[in-house]
Amino acid sequence: MALLINDLCIACDVCLAPCPNKAITAGEDIFYIDPTLCTECVGHHAISQCVKVCPVRAIVPDPAHRESKDELQKKYEELKARKAA
Repeated sequence: MALLINDLCIACDVCLAPCPNKAITAGEDIFYIDPTLCTECVGHHAISQCVKVCPVRAIVPDPAHRESKDELQKKYEELKARKAA
């Protein structure tokens, strides 16, 4: 499942750099995660890097985008193929 950033976000931007898929962008008040790019770091890291660095624990599973580890792995492989093309 993709992740989302909730309204606990303090817009500190520490989640931007560690995201290997560049799925996180700045909004007007908080940051957002593009569910089409978020693989929860599957294919890159054992744990989600944005969750690891968030100082206020504002990054949680997105119930609107439920995906299994296999689906996240497939998404990672598709994103990797697109970058290589």
